[in-house]
Amino acid sequence: MVVGAFPMAKLLYLGIRQVSKPLANRIKEAARRSEFFKTYICLPPAQLYHWVEMRTKMRIMGFRGTVIKPLNEDAAAELGAELLGEATIFIVGGGCLVLEYWRHQAHQRHKEEEQQAAWDAMRDEVGRLALALETLQAQTQAQTQAAPAQSALEELQAQMREVRAQLCARDAPQAASVPQVASASKAVSASKDQESAEV
Repeated sequence: MVVGAFPMAKLLYLGIRQVSKPLANRIKEAARRSEFFKTYICLPPAQLYHWVEMRTKMRIMGFRGTVIKPLNEDAAAELGAELLGEATIFIVGGGCLVLEYWRHQAHQRHKEEEQQAAWDAMRDEVGRLALALETLQAQTQAQTQAAPAQSALEELQAQMREVRAQLCARDAPQAASVPQVASASKAVSASKDQESAEV
């Protein structure tokens, strides 16, 4: 990754340099044509650059305290225009790097926000599924508790059918059917008491 990144950075720098060269050339032309631009913008950086360069060379060679002569106006204007052109290329390249960094940071923030939103949605879904599971468990418990009551109800309905059958029987004498109805009603009341006790 690092090996592949270096040639890309070099290529990017060369591309920015080629794009910025026309702007640097226009600055040089403005420095040559405009007296104000040449005097106040090109000459001071050129003289400062010349002074620092010569001072460093003299110190390296061992000469101290020597007076450094300033450049003549034409050479200083040319050097100042070159410095401004290079500074323009550097500023454009730095601006591109800063913009790319900001774009990358915005992309990272957007990606983290999407991951957080997906995580929150997943957590909400898990909560909803847990609530649905609790509801289903409560329903199954209610159904298992209602199953004995359902069988008691079916038994009670069977007894009621028997009582109706006995009441509707025409062949049985009136006297004989009265004790059977009384015993059936006792059985019905006993089964109702048993059902209420189970519930």
